[in-house]
Amino acid sequence: MSDPVLTVCYRRALAASGLDATQLPQAAFVETLMASLAHRFADSEPDDTSVRRYLDSLRLPDLALACACRHGDERAWERFVLEIRPALYRAGRAITGQDVAGRDLADSIYAELYGVGRGASASGEPRSLFRYYHGRSTLATWVRAVLAQRHVDQIREARRVVPTEPRELERALPPTAPSEPDPGHGRRVARLQVALRRTLAELPAPDRLRLGCYYIQRMTLAAVGRLVGEHEATVSRGLARNRRQIREALETSLEAEGLTSSETRALLARAVDEWPFDATAELQAAADDTF
Repeated sequence: MSDPVLTVCYRRALAASGLDATQLPQAAFVETLMASLAHRFADSEPDDTSVRRYLDSLRLPDLALACACRHGDERAWERFVLEIRPALYRAGRAITGQDVAGRDLADSIYAELYGVGRGASASGEPRSLFRYYHGRSTLATWVRAVLAQRHVDQIREARRVVPTEPRELERALPPTAPSEPDPGHGRRVARLQVALRRTLAELPAPDRLRLGCYYIQRMTLAAVGRLVGEHEATVSRGLARNRRQIREALETSLEAEGLTSSETRALLARAVDEWPFDATAELQAAADDTF
């Protein structure tokens, strides 16, 4: 595909989206177009006519907005939240059948869209979910589809961890000797609690305030934003960033105290399901100087 054709698409996207070149650099958008073409024609070698027809069919304003969000433009994120959030909340309510659960489901994908959720790469570089949006449908339609898939994922995960009835377990498993207790587990848990307390205490006051409002006071993103003077999109990204920072700090701290990488990962994975102490209380203690 020739550069002039892609340049024309870029200019059309700028004009149609209302974004400027600082929000949507040409190189970033051309890369997005090339990814969309590669996805569409993965199993074929299209001629120029087919490529042009495909590019003409794309939702260029939505693709431009997603591209700008993916590359971290603040104004694009604010616009995304303003324009797409109502549709997200409606979809969440329709999917879950509940208002609160629907809002929680909708809010849960912001971290992935920003690139610090479950789609984050092991290298630590953000890998936004927006990289999977290729402009073939409206952005609102695509986000609703993502939301529906996340709800299905949650249901499947919940089914995997539903406790088995004792009688069913007895029938399914042969009698076994009780496992030996791990003598070092209590010591590692104590280290985890100390590391968490220290990590939370070392967070900047604005981050502790944001975390405390959302997780302790159970305030909405909008309410937190009004309190701290941030846009909802900024609050959501801040919370996602803080969660990732806390985990990375815990891993570093525990390994510095002598735990191996595998021991650290195992301890944190186990803590997710069997958290051995009140993390909310730890956050409250760390936030005492903030509130």
